[in-house]
Amino acid sequence: MAKALGEIIIDIEKCKGCSLCIDACPEEVLSLANKINKKGYQYIVTVNSNCTGCASCAIICPDAVITVYRKIEKSA
Repeated sequence: MAKALGEIIIDIEKCKGCSLCIDACPEEVLSLANKINKKGYQYIVTVNSNCTGCASCAIICPDAVITVYRKIEKSA
C-alpha cells in the first residue's frame, strides 16, 4: 500500500500566528514557536514528521504563508 508523506514550508516572516492551521491539522504537526518574527508575532513551526500532505493547514491559512508538498511512497 502506498504511503503519503508531506512537507510543510512556512514563511515565518509573514505568519501572524493566528493558529487556525494548528486546529485544522489532523496529524498535530504544527505548533506556535517560542520565538517571534520581525513583525512581533509568534509564528507556526512543524513539531513532528507525521504530515500526510493533506494541505488542510494551507487551505485554512488566511495569509497564504503555508505551502505543502505531497509525495507518495510506493511499497514494494
